[in-house]
Formats: sequence, C-alpha cells, structure tokens
Amino acid sequence: MQLIVPFAGVLSEAGRHAAQELSLPHLERLLAGASALAPLGHDERSLSAPHELALAQAIGWPLIDGLLPWAARSAQRDGLAPSARPLGLLTPVHLHLGTEQVRLTDPAQLALDDVDARALFAALQPLFGDAGFGLHWGHATRWYVEHESLANFATASLDRVIGRNVDPWLPPACDARAWQTLLSETQMLLHAHAVNEQRETRGVPTVNSLWLSGCGAVRSSSAADEPAVDDRLRASALGEDWAAWSEAWRTLDAGPLAQLLDAPDGATLTLAGERRALPFTLHNPSGWQRLRAAWRRQPVHAVLDGL
Repeated sequence: MQLIVPFAGVLSEAGRHAAQELSLPHLERLLAGASALAPLGHDERSLSAPHELALAQAIGWPLIDGLLPWAARSAQRDGLAPSARPLGLLTPVHLHLGTEQVRLTDPAQLALDDVDARALFAALQPLFGDAGFGLHWGHATRWYVEHESLANFATASLDRVIGRNVDPWLPPACDARAWQTLLSETQMLLHAHAVNEQRETRGVPTVNSLWLSGCGAVRSSSAADEPAVDDRLRASALGEDWAAWSEAWRTLDAGPLAQLLDAPDGATLTLAGERRALPFTLHNPSGWQRLRAAWRRQPVHAVLDGL
C-alpha cells in the first residue's frame, strides 16, 4: 500500500498557524512507528511540485524537474490514440491582469462546460494546425498539444502557478519562441471569441489563455501497483482557505490514515508540501516500541512545517 498526500504542508504563515492547531491522532500514531526515507525536492521554486516527484519516483520515471510527461499519461487515460510526437497538456485558464503582475486564477472557478470548451477548441484547431502543432480534445479542461519541440520542453506544473504571478514560471524566451508566438495568437483569438463575450455578460471569468505543462513523450510505468494520491487538501490550500484545509485534514486523518494503521508492514506514506515530499515506511511496532517512539517523536505540525 502506498499513499501520497499533496499539500500536507504549506508555506503561508496563516496555513502554518492552522497546522499548529491540528489534532491528527492517526497520523501521529503512524509517524511514531515509521522510518523516514530520503526527501524529494528542495525548495518551492522547482517546476515540478513535490507530490509529482513522489508519484514519478513511485512509477519508475527519472526525476527531471519540469520534464515529467503527465500529458502523455493523461492522454492515454482520456482514450487518445498513442502519439508519435511528444505531447503537452493544455489547460484553459483565466489570467487576471493586475497593476503589477498577471495572476492565474484557479481553473476550477471557470466552471467550463463542454459547450463553451468545444466552441473555443474548434476555433483554435486551425490556428494550431497552421503552426504545425496538433491539437487534441481530452475533456473540457484537458486539451493536448502535439509537437516535436515538446520533447525536452520544461514547464511549470499548474499547481505551482494557481493564484500566483505567472512571470517567474514562464519558460525562457529562447526555448519557447514557437510556443510563445502561437500562444500570443491564441490569446488574441480567445479575446474576440463570442463565447467569452457571453461569459462576460453572465459575469463569469473568461478563458483568455492556456497553460502548458507535463510535456514529453509517452513513458511507461515500471510499478506493479501505483500509489494512491489523495488530493483532498489541494483546493483549500491553493485557495488559502485554512478552515477548509484543516477540516480536510481531519477527514483525511479519520479516513485513509486511520485505515493505514491496519496496513501490512512496509506500506508507505508520503507527505508532500510546497518545498519537498517526505516518504515514510510504516511499521507495526510492538507496544514497547510505540512507547519508546512516543518519548522522542516530534509534534505532527513540526513534520508538516518542514515540507
């Protein structure tokens, strides 16, 4: 059994304060009998989020920052035929233009349905085709772009940029000229599209750009059993809703983490934050071993604060 928990720790001062107030008895018991393994990631500026590194390691991929081919993996799951060329994941997004920065709004706030998404997708297909890029539909919020240049095109995970200024996360211009040209033309087309005019009338965010991530050629998994990823903390962490994040933590502790207490020896739990992911091998200690561990264990919030 393997479980990965993204956004278990956060950098926000308010979020860290909320973590100090958490009571997570099942997680505490798990960590009391666990062995910490080597952490993954090093700081909050990496292109790939720590939970992505943890999943990539679990399925046997090389850990190359910004070059984890999630698009090809997702496209297979969306039923697309295998591509001969590398793929990238395109997420329809709304970029909010402020006075000093451009922030990426959580795509979930778009509430983008199939009707609007397919109209925008159809309008963009000729533009992409003329530029030599294939454009493929997966879902209203998951489109795929196909091009040789995406084989080694490092990009920032969407989880890195939601709610933040996008400038630090954009690829270097020297590596992205063809894509930046196409993206600029895409943004102009989206700006004038009737779907966005209607969305403005309805008072909902427009789709004014696309975020590219997860580029690369398809890569197989070497794992017999892939880990479960429980992302119930994600939305509240990205939205900085710390009351909801704390409640999600309590639900997680009472559910999946409580169930892990009955897992066989050697199960793994990975707690991932914004800087690093920390894997633990879980054991079933004797009563005496658990008592000894209780004497020297650090509080749960101290573990979360280090992620």
